[in-house]
Amino acid sequence: MSLKLMDKVCIVTGATSGMGKAIAKTFHAQGAKLVLSGRNTERGQSLAKELTNSVFLAGDVSEVEYNEQLVELSIENFGKLDIVSINAGILGLGDVVSLSPSDWHSTLNTNLSAIFYLSKYSIPHLKRSHGTLLINASIAAFKSFPNHPAYCASKAASVALMKQMAVEYAPEVRVNAICPGPVDTPLLWESAKAFDEPEKAIENAEKATLLNRLGTPEDIAKLALFMVSADASWITSTAMTIDGGILNV
Repeated sequence: MSLKLMDKVCIVTGATSGMGKAIAKTFHAQGAKLVLSGRNTERGQSLAKELTNSVFLAGDVSEVEYNEQLVELSIENFGKLDIVSINAGILGLGDVVSLSPSDWHSTLNTNLSAIFYLSKYSIPHLKRSHGTLLINASIAAFKSFPNHPAYCASKAASVALMKQMAVEYAPEVRVNAICPGPVDTPLLWESAKAFDEPEKAIENAEKATLLNRLGTPEDIAKLALFMVSADASWITSTAMTIDGGILNV
């Protein structure tokens, strides 16, 4: 059986942990060549050594120049760009009254502006390759959570931006989003700190899913693989939820 991403060149942000790391490993297993992005140099370099045909660049996706460098690295090392998988994100916890303006801006910059920056530099190359761009959003785009105003706002806006870019750059580029529910990652446990009893909040989220379990990073990676592969060639401008059914509860 042929590999779904054989010789495809992919940028994966947020690749040093959680869902981004699982996506990077899944894409690699399907034949992709990778440009890995993350803040943690040690974890990123270790992953790049583990995955053949991959390079890592440490940096902050909220910085314009860093996103341009990721695209340049893709072209310099592999000669093209086929897929962009955007996963980096932060929470910015606190209600509107208590949240500092700096935390508001840093959350919006990481979760939203970074999508604009990377898309700005990658789309010209994706148009040439008839590639695809996949944004890792969240069910927080559709469902509100206490003490997550910046996160919810950024995720809703990321879905709106996805839909606009899908209209703008069709038919050459497919642009979609995946919207995970509660996935067992460090970010979920950090998110739970917004509640009085964090462990109880995680337990309640698990029980609230129709399938009675948290998602795994690998669950998300399997959907991401489908969305960027030829199997999804007639899917664009779609925000695909993957949440164990929690939005229906």
